[in-house]
Amino acid sequence: MYPEELVAPMREDLVVAGFTELKTAADVENHLGNHSGTSLIVINSVCGCAAGSARPGVKMALQKTEKHPNNLMTVFAGVDKDAVNKVRQYTAPYPPSSPSIALFKDGELVHFIERHHIEGRNAEMISAHLAEVFEEFCN
Repeated sequence: MYPEELVAPMREDLVVAGFTELKTAADVENHLGNHSGTSLIVINSVCGCAAGSARPGVKMALQKTEKHPNNLMTVFAGVDKDAVNKVRQYTAPYPPSSPSIALFKDGELVHFIERHHIEGRNAEMISAHLAEVFEEFCN
């Protein structure tokens, strides 16, 4: 577990952008259990690629696209263990990966960006990718 004082600014980065934190397995289940519409869930992380491309890329995509997910949610790997594990049940068969970005539509996983698709890519590339995903799946 990472100390809260270490992760607080990284949590805040997405919360300020409009994301709601899911901190428990029950939070995740309550949201995704009877899900309708679209939800973007970012599995946040302390790793450098989360700060360098994942979080900035997600925020950029939301700023430059007209179509957005109905819900913006986040869980934090290495901190909100039960919540992350519950999200990972919904993202199966993809292996555990953080950071990662999942888009759900009407309870179904429709797009998943794994860590290896984030590493080595800059925020603009992540943003462009997500903009295409939003265009396809969001209203």
